[in-house]
Amino acid sequence: MNAVVSDVKYLQEEIKKLASEKKAVILAHYYQRPEVQDIADFVGDSLELARKAKETDADIIVFCGVRFMCETAKILNPGKKVLHPNPESGCPMADMVTKRDIEQLKEKHPDALVVSYVNTTADVKTVSDICVTSANAVNVIRKLDAKKIIFVPDQCLGQWIAKQVRDKEFIMWKGFCPPHFEFTAQEVERLKERYPDAPVAAHPECHPKVTEMADFVGSTSQIIKYATTCEADKVIVITEVGLKHTLKKKNPHKEYIFPESMNYCGTVYCCTMKGITLDKVYETLKNEINEVVLPEDVIEKAKKPIERMISVL
Repeated sequence: MNAVVSDVKYLQEEIKKLASEKKAVILAHYYQRPEVQDIADFVGDSLELARKAKETDADIIVFCGVRFMCETAKILNPGKKVLHPNPESGCPMADMVTKRDIEQLKEKHPDALVVSYVNTTADVKTVSDICVTSANAVNVIRKLDAKKIIFVPDQCLGQWIAKQVRDKEFIMWKGFCPPHFEFTAQEVERLKERYPDAPVAAHPECHPKVTEMADFVGSTSQIIKYATTCEADKVIVITEVGLKHTLKKKNPHKEYIFPESMNYCGTVYCCTMKGITLDKVYETLKNEINEVVLPEDVIEKAKKPIERMISVL
């Protein structure tokens, strides 16, 4: 066993030991580094992690994800200690819209409901009517009484939802997910030519020109189910490369093809998700540092749209 593998295994064992001693639960998003996913008690997408955060009876939540996810965990568990292994791991898309932006939109469209993607800051959630994730957005929005929807911040997800829910008017904010926005129709076309028998599964945060070419469009968890259970031996997957680890664990008999530019040395991956390392998880849990702290009034107001989302499901 080489030194690097040995160090990884040692850190993983120490983290798990600490978690047991401190009655801590470790939650990780699918886009985390493989070695971080492997020490998590639960790996999931935004919706699954929100549910787990709400259900946990642990004293400490160590959240291996970006900042808005940690804030959501704190909002749902105000009495628990929520730790973020890398406080600098934010979400560029979440930062593309502010509370003031929402207030100005509501002034222009007083008859519209504000639907915020869960990929938003706690402050934005305080002025939102309901939250959604990519897994439940279509279902939730279909059930809303309002005919006009202010959707923030992801224009790509918003456009995909609008195609499924044609009886409502959408006012889209022009935010986007930088990694998903990098994928191009030309890349997908090249992969389809190279693997003509492989279906394409894409995340709705991708550009509409990409999702239009896909055989399946869905959230991270939905892509996992599709890619691991469909009849094809090879599946082209257009989303963050961290998902490949879970796909191979779920069904190692299939080949999962990601765009070639998407690797840890390239540019098309979520650098903020990858900012969390085993070292940072260990130090954070050992010293109980990097605690997520939110004002009580923010927690109270932001909790309402999140709980409304969960109740609609």
